[in-house]
Amino acid sequence: MVEAEHLRLQADAIRLDGEAYRRLLAGDADGARVILREAATAYRRSWEVAPPRSFGRLVGMLKAAVIAGGGADEAAYVRGQIGGAADSPPSWYALGIAALVDGDDALARRAAAGMREGSEAFGRAAEAIGALADSDGGRYAKAVAAIVEDFEQRTEHLTGVPIADTALMFESLAQRRDLAAAPTSALLPATSA
Repeated sequence: MVEAEHLRLQADAIRLDGEAYRRLLAGDADGARVILREAATAYRRSWEVAPPRSFGRLVGMLKAAVIAGGGADEAAYVRGQIGGAADSPPSWYALGIAALVDGDDALARRAAAGMREGSEAFGRAAEAIGALADSDGGRYAKAVAAIVEDFEQRTEHLTGVPIADTALMFESLAQRRDLAAAPTSALLPATSA
């Protein structure tokens, strides 16, 4: 019963993300923000009943909340859930996003280092996190461009909506630090949420 519940909640979160992304791409940033906040809640609920180490749900929660323009409550929650126990690229990724939201650049740098043991996608995200933590606009611009390029080459997207959502999240975090690179792509809305 619990297994079905965590999968249902995860599917709900992904569906809500997709609906929000369609609205973003259509120019409805306000409507997208409302739905992204719902998605963040669904990811959190899914995490709470999921098997241990389902860190992607925490990443999804943070991504939705950050793109919606928030993330402080979610960052505090992630830090409380993971604490000092990050030991895998996905757990470091969640902690790295939370650290950027909180302005904890030292932790963000440690998280970026911990992510580098993962796939190339983790490496690209780690580079963006590290660049933002170092306030290195040039390095960040290259990192987010590489993330956008990767999404442009994909034939499938988790939500079914072709969008560079990871780049959107990083751009939202970069805007808060006056480091936004403003990449252009058909997989990005004309203006960010």
